[in-house]
This record gives sequence, C-alpha cells and structure tokens, in this order.
Amino acid sequence: MPRRRGPSPEQIRRRRAAALVAIALAVAAAVTAIAFALPRVEHRHAQPPPAPPPPKPFRIVFPEGLTRAEMAVRVRDVARIAVRERHKPVALDERQYLAASRAAAVPCFTPRRWTNLEGFLFPATYDFLNTTTSRQLVRAQLQAFCQNWNRIDLAYARSKNLTPYDVLKIASMVEKETLAPEERPLVAAVIYNRLHDHMPLGIDSTLRYGLHIPPTQSILESQLQSDNPYNTRKFAGLPPTPIANPGLASMQAAAHPAHVPYLYFVRKPDKVHHFFTASATAFAQYECAHGYGCGG
Repeated sequence: MPRRRGPSPEQIRRRRAAALVAIALAVAAAVTAIAFALPRVEHRHAQPPPAPPPPKPFRIVFPEGLTRAEMAVRVRDVARIAVRERHKPVALDERQYLAASRAAAVPCFTPRRWTNLEGFLFPATYDFLNTTTSRQLVRAQLQAFCQNWNRIDLAYARSKNLTPYDVLKIASMVEKETLAPEERPLVAAVIYNRLHDHMPLGIDSTLRYGLHIPPTQSILESQLQSDNPYNTRKFAGLPPTPIANPGLASMQAAAHPAHVPYLYFVRKPDKVHHFFTASATAFAQYECAHGYGCGG
C-alpha cells in the first residue's frame, strides 16, 4: 500500500494559527461576558436599602411668664402624653428637670455660673425625642436665652445704675403684670420711677412668687405684712431673683421703659389693661370708683 504522507509544515503552522485564533476568541468572549455581568452585580450592591425615616420629634411649649417650677410640671405632663402616644418611655422627667435647672453656667451672663436659673429658662417651643434628657432641654433653653439676651441693648439701664440681672428681674415682673403687649414699657417705667424715688414697688406678683400664692387666690392681709424678701409692698428695691422666665418683648421693655412719670397702675375692669397715673390721689380715686377699696 502506498505510504500516507503527514501534514506539511505549512499546514501545521496554519492549524496552530487557527487554534490560537479560536482560543483568543474564546477568551475575548469570556472577558466580554464578565464585563457585562460585573456592572449589574456592582449596581446591585452599590445601592443599600433606603434608611428608615428619622423619628418624629415631640414638642413642648413653654409660654412666657412660667416659673421654673411650672415648667417642670409642664415637662411632666408632656412626657406623659408622649408615652401615651408612642407607647415608649421618654427620658424627660419632672424631678430631673428641676435638678438640671437648679444651677448651670449661662455663657452670656456675668458671672457665668448661677445657682438659681429662674429667669434664664427661655420660654419657647422645643422639639425633643424619646432619648432627649432634661439636662439637654435645659441646655437648649439657656442657648435660646443667650441668643435673645444678646439682642438687648443695656445702655439705658446701665445709665440708671441697674445691672443686667436687675434688668432680668424687671423683665420677669413686667411679664407677670402685663397681658396687653403695649403696656410692657409702661409697667417697666413705673418700676424704674419707683426705684428712683426709693419707693416700694408694691407689685403683688412678687409676693405671690415668694409665698407660692396661686393667681386665683386672694392675698390675705397677713400675707401683705409678711417678712418674705419678695414682699415688695413692705421692702423697697427689687426682689432677690426674677419671679418668672420672661420672653424677648418683656426683656426689651425692661431695658427700654417708656419715658413717662407714672408711679401707680391698677388693673381695669376688663382684667387686661391698666390705669396708669403719677398721682397718688388719682390712683386712690380710681381704686375707690372701681371697687378696689376706698381710703387705703
């Protein structure tokens, strides 16, 4: 039989070249497949699941003129409502609020450290979470106080030899004595004028504060004779501390009283506005005519 001849060297080269091309095409196809697959995998892992919405805060409102003790009661009441609505405990607590608001540093005041924060706990609306502590709430109130207090021009008060703390005391009395906003500078003027004339201020809200007399309860004659240092009917000068926590409008009025000669004021029958006068006789006549007593 004739002997079969093997492939020629040229055929071997061609076959090897074809095999290399086939291998190259297979590798290229595999790389392309991986390249198309990777972006989908990366895209799938690059987008984490959406974060849960932040918890909705609660809200506590402190009206102007509340005392520190009244603010603590409001903290207690709002905390109870928050627990009832969300069925979760809250960190705010009446006793802890009283402890946190007893003493602290007030950055915008001199001295910075105060052992009685009455007057410095700014009345406003504050948001809080379940985890908000009473100390954090007090810190927010002090920050709000400084933001507002820094807007007060004390030049006129200083010209009358009044300290910033004196102005804060006056602001607290203005807050407690006025319901009509336009009367704030007038009440402040009465206080300035009486201080200038060395007259007792005669403001019953200071005695109510000192003796813890509710606003709905009449002041007794024996209480009017009390030696309590907040009895401004008996003792001349300002009370030892503010008697409430005033808002910005009362602070401004205390720093900028009206330039009027009034020394007396008494509430009108509408229980909102006051009758103001510089005359003791006119004051007595008004009181007598409106059933406040005659001959006093």
